[in-house]
Amino acid sequence: MTKPVTRRHLVATLAAPAVLAVLVGCAATGGAVVSAEDDQAALLARSKAYWALIQKNDRVGAWAYEALSKDPSGTLEGYLKRGGIAFDAVEVRGVRSIDGGSAIVTVWMRYSLPLLRVKRKEAVLEDEWRRVDGAWHHVQRPSVMFPTSQ
Repeated sequence: MTKPVTRRHLVATLAAPAVLAVLVGCAATGGAVVSAEDDQAALLARSKAYWALIQKNDRVGAWAYEALSKDPSGTLEGYLKRGGIAFDAVEVRGVRSIDGGSAIVTVWMRYSLPLLRVKRKEAVLEDEWRRVDGAWHHVQRPSVMFPTSQ
């Protein structure tokens, strides 16, 4: 003889998979479900902080924002060799795209290359970022001057 299905039993049966999905989602994101807006805001905040350090020529501080800093083959010494650009002004203009763990941020800059006597040039950069260990990190482009340096 079977028992009749009660409302409580039906709700518990249907709700269990949904609760499990939420808990698994929380565990996968380090305990918090992150919305697309929150993810974009986190990326913008890190990008602005990174470029503020670069503009102040604080390359040691900026190192913590680099994806290369999470790579065992990367070194701070190699990163610091990549200098030579003076940033007069930098403005993070927004997130162009986020695709999983990769993103593109649009950055306007006015810069100088003192060693080459190039002054006050402007450019818009499509700046690449990657999620590493749950946080956004700047992806350093390969250097033309030092192609093998980390």
